Amino acid sequence: MDVMDGILVINKPAGMTSHDVINRLRKKYKQKKFGHAGTLDPMASGVLVVLAGKAAKLLQFLPDTDKEYTAQIQLGKSYDTDDIWGQETGSRPVSMDFDFAAELEKFKGPLHQKVPAVSAKKVNGKKLMEYQRNDQPVPEVYADVEVYDIQPLDQEKLEFKVSCSSGTYIRSICRDFGENTNNLAAMSSLIRTKACGFDISQAEDLDAEAHTLHDMTEILSFLPKVAFDPIADIYNGKSVHVNTPYDRILMMDQDKPVAIYDRHHKDVFSCARGGFA
Repeated sequence: MDVMDGILVINKPAGMTSHDVINRLRKKYKQKKFGHAGTLDPMASGVLVVLAGKAAKLLQFLPDTDKEYTAQIQLGKSYDTDDIWGQETGSRPVSMDFDFAAELEKFKGPLHQKVPAVSAKKVNGKKLMEYQRNDQPVPEVYADVEVYDIQPLDQEKLEFKVSCSSGTYIRSICRDFGENTNNLAAMSSLIRTKACGFDISQAEDLDAEAHTLHDMTEILSFLPKVAFDPIADIYNGKSVHVNTPYDRILMMDQDKPVAIYDRHHKDVFSCARGGFA
């Protein structure tokens, strides 16, 4: 079987880790070089962008600002994970004395968000979940994130859609929604509907007989393209002079990406990552 170089868009099933998906693909295609952009929690489903072969070199360059999710909130109980798959920590009668859309709107914009106690966020070299597992006091950690848009989808199910920056915890939004409405609350469902320029309509079943292999240029469409001459200099990783207002560019050989170049100084660009062709 030929080596795959490109992008797969998988609809990750709930109940699997993102790494489980990668292992399944490695076995299916008999290829070791697979990576993914943006880990999804095991109980979440939706868009998982998988980088195959040479495309795995692109991970550090991918934009991480266009993630979109649909989620549901459960009221009446709290959990140590801030979702319903954790250990229950409390219960309280439900109050529905709120305007769902108005409460969601409060999360729009920059947020100084409290990170869930059960998470991979590190403090002093140790994940918060490790403090919790060892019955140690869990440090309170806050992250500065941004919610670009948040809209109600179903008032009865307390379902909403949110687009946000990397590092935003949807679990925390659900938990804080409860606090804001005099409730205990947790996330009860999470589907990622968009990531790295791909949306859920393009995501394919993990167990599909074959998967669509997207070209690397699709995931790099945000970068301005430059056809440099002589192209041999780019293949050899040489620093070059380019007259462009952009600080990062994608060097192309006809319709194929060859390398990503960053501005070094003035009009001199140096290779940030090559070896795509």
